[in-house]
Amino acid sequence: MSLRPFRDINRKKTRVVNVGNVKIGGDNPISVQSMTNTLTTDIQATIKQINEIHEEGADLVRVSCPDKESSLALKEITKNVSVPIIADIHFHYKRAIEAAENGAKCLRINPGNIGDKSKIHDVLSAAKNNDCSIRIGVNAGSLEKDILEKYKEPCPEALVESALRNIKILEDQDFYNFKISVKSSDVFLSVAAYRQLSKATDYPLHLGITEAGSFISGSIKSSIGLGSLLMDGIGDTIRISLSDDPVKEIKIGNEILKSLNLRNRGVKIISCPSCARQAFQVIDTVKILEEKLSHIKTPITLSIIGCVVNGPGEAAMTDIGITGGGKGNNMLYLSGIQSEKVLSEDIISKVVSEVEKKVAEIDEKLK
Repeated sequence: MSLRPFRDINRKKTRVVNVGNVKIGGDNPISVQSMTNTLTTDIQATIKQINEIHEEGADLVRVSCPDKESSLALKEITKNVSVPIIADIHFHYKRAIEAAENGAKCLRINPGNIGDKSKIHDVLSAAKNNDCSIRIGVNAGSLEKDILEKYKEPCPEALVESALRNIKILEDQDFYNFKISVKSSDVFLSVAAYRQLSKATDYPLHLGITEAGSFISGSIKSSIGLGSLLMDGIGDTIRISLSDDPVKEIKIGNEILKSLNLRNRGVKIISCPSCARQAFQVIDTVKILEEKLSHIKTPITLSIIGCVVNGPGEAAMTDIGITGGGKGNNMLYLSGIQSEKVLSEDIISKVVSEVEKKVAEIDEKLK
């Protein structure tokens, strides 16, 4: 496997909860999730998008259930996908019951917004009877009125107080199969709230910067916020919230985890920004390789460096490497060792061939 050194992050040990066949918390891998943007009542379009999100590497997928037709549609949807489905529920307790009874493996709710104790009891009974977990979803934009009046504005203490209040509601009903989030669109507020909540509870935490924005700005905000928390060992499942294709949320989420050595899936490319020293077109080469190697799920590292300044050093720490050389004679490295010279026009085909060969060797050893 990769020769690149592994650096451990000391993750906080949280309780383990089950979302279908996916375990969240404890020593289990940090899971990545996204949410569909189709109408849930459009069953075929929703199934198609769920499968696309799952194929990109999602462990969980959330769908919105704003009405009875949407929650009932889960029965057909869950039959045709192989990833656990989370139902996004707001206010109406019957939608939560219907979602649990029709195949959802997790309900995203704020128990305090569901209604009186009898309604909460009915929701939790449905969750228990259908092996369905819950995510307490606290959001800076929808805090309880009394908490907002107490703190005057959303702040870390307000989000944590709301979370702890909702935790007690579930615990009082002897329900413990849940995770928690305290999201805000503000990076500093989100990070501070999660850090406080992590000290106050050992339930698993769902990380996210909500309403983070477009692809570029949202990816940057999420990377800073979630990256800071993950490096502190905080977080058990993540969602990148982008105003874009949900598949891109999974791409960014997995890249964040890969960059922190918290998850290994697919090809991890180390490449230079390119400059006048480059012996081949690095940027174009990397774009093409990303596309041609996107189907690979086996963890493997690849360095694409345009010159010999940093190339040999990077190649020594990756499974496969290309370093630019004079007159189009670039050097191929396999497991950190020089292998052969490769002409610039042959780099893509040669690298693809070597990656596929290496993957086959790894997969054979894992059988």
